[in-house]
Amino acid sequence: MDPFAALGDPVRRGLVVRLARGPARVVDLTADHPISRPAISRHLRVLAEAGLVEAEDHGRERHYRLRRDGLAAIADWLAALEAPAAPRPRFTESAFDGLDLEVRRTGRERRAEAEPATPHPSPPQEETA
Repeated sequence: MDPFAALGDPVRRGLVVRLARGPARVVDLTADHPISRPAISRHLRVLAEAGLVEAEDHGRERHYRLRRDGLAAIADWLAALEAPAAPRPRFTESAFDGLDLEVRRTGRERRAEAEPATPHPSPPQEETA
């Protein structure tokens, strides 16, 4: 079974989280969930088929433990998602806003310097004849 499909069930994800802390018996795992021992055993069988857990017999009891190497496919997939697909921009949007403001201010200043000074109209002079 595919490990992704096995982890699709919330009970199985909970079992994996619990087994990450250390081995446990079915009875111990059942105490953490509101379902029967046979149901927990079925979930553990699915996880075992996916290569995520393994059972070890100790007398009359079965102890389950997490197989961390079974999580490798999931870890590889997650690592591939974290790898950047494209370089991230080095500048934030606010840096571009500041640049835009500076360009507009400089453009206004240059236009003001380039415009010829408007002469003040002189008062009409009286003609003397």
